[in-house]
Amino acid sequence: MKLLIKGGRVVDPASGKDEVGDVFISDGKISGKKEKTDQTIDAKGLVVAPGLIDLSARLREPGQEYKATLASEMDAAVAGGVTSLACPPDTHPPLDEPGLVDMLRRRAKALARARVYPVGALTVKLAGERLTEMSVLAEAGCVAFSQANVPVTDTQVLWRALQYAATFGYPVWLRAEDRWLAGDGVAHDGEMATRLGLSGIPAFAETIALGSTLQLVRATGTRVHFCRLSTAAGVEMIRAAKKEGLPVSCDVGIHHVHLCELDLGYYDSNCRLEPPLRSQRDRDALAAGLADGTVDCAVSDHTPVDEDQKQLPFAEAEPGATGLELLLPLILKWGAERKLPLAKTLARVTSDAARILGVRSGRIEAGAPADLVLFDPQQSWRVAPAALRSQGKNTPFIGYELQGRARTTIVAGNVVWQA
Repeated sequence: MKLLIKGGRVVDPASGKDEVGDVFISDGKISGKKEKTDQTIDAKGLVVAPGLIDLSARLREPGQEYKATLASEMDAAVAGGVTSLACPPDTHPPLDEPGLVDMLRRRAKALARARVYPVGALTVKLAGERLTEMSVLAEAGCVAFSQANVPVTDTQVLWRALQYAATFGYPVWLRAEDRWLAGDGVAHDGEMATRLGLSGIPAFAETIALGSTLQLVRATGTRVHFCRLSTAAGVEMIRAAKKEGLPVSCDVGIHHVHLCELDLGYYDSNCRLEPPLRSQRDRDALAAGLADGTVDCAVSDHTPVDEDQKQLPFAEAEPGATGLELLLPLILKWGAERKLPLAKTLARVTSDAARILGVRSGRIEAGAPADLVLFDPQQSWRVAPAALRSQGKNTPFIGYELQGRARTTIVAGNVVWQA
């Protein structure tokens, strides 16, 4: 299949290129030469960019099909311009066996939508006690190893896990949270939680866990990616660790760049997230850290939840928000607020995420995979349950007017979605 995308505003975040031009696609890759094509797409008035790469999207299969199915969430991904996504290991059962990883990959491939990269469980059943057979899981297709939102409370186990991973060069993705300090908290330990009578999670629940893990990184040299940073102090610790030369990176949930504890309002359970929405100061520090590169990339942290679990009282509601279809407009909103060039804005969800994932996608250059999104940066749309293809309609942004929407999504040279 040879395809020509004609007359679009071509933005390549990897090189900083931003100019009107044509993109040729041949045999699933970007072609560096003009040739006769089978199909032409008129991209006049649209931005042609690498497809978005999301480092955290729960697809709910296997085991939680009542919340969402692989088919529904893959449709949501391509409708949002996401062409590659990493799936955390907290499925049911967790991704701790090669058979489960292989099944997920085969089912995703059969759907022929976005590329799915499974993240394997670091410990058996995510229980934090026994290490998984990482080498076997890596052979089955796992790109990294993680505990998802379940901390390893035994630092001896975490130390051994990082040593094992360092020996074979496997990246480890961890969320920094001290389970004992977080306790049964459901909101940021601040003025809003006090006023609403909600149990709080202090900011130092993140920084104490972050400090412990950074010490283990110093000892082992393991590549560690910190997931869903949520505090200003955490951003400063990562900044210092990078200056020191430690092999660390981090991401932030796109919701945490725009929202804070004040958005909880009158117990809006759509704002019940893990980690919790923090203070305005934390939110602003995360947005600034994402702009200066301390925070490497933004993720949707897509977590579809069934309606029954969100209509409970705030403290009992299941945490999580849907985000695959909102990642593009929300990253554009962040970039506009920071007055950043479009190439730099998109880098945080394309080329920078590709570097952490270890893939060649996320760029528009000869030989790169032809994973692209064509989007209208000016298109305004109202976030409503009916407007979302995801089976999960749970998002704090319901009712918001956002700008920017995907019109065409291409994966491996094939048009997989068109508005």
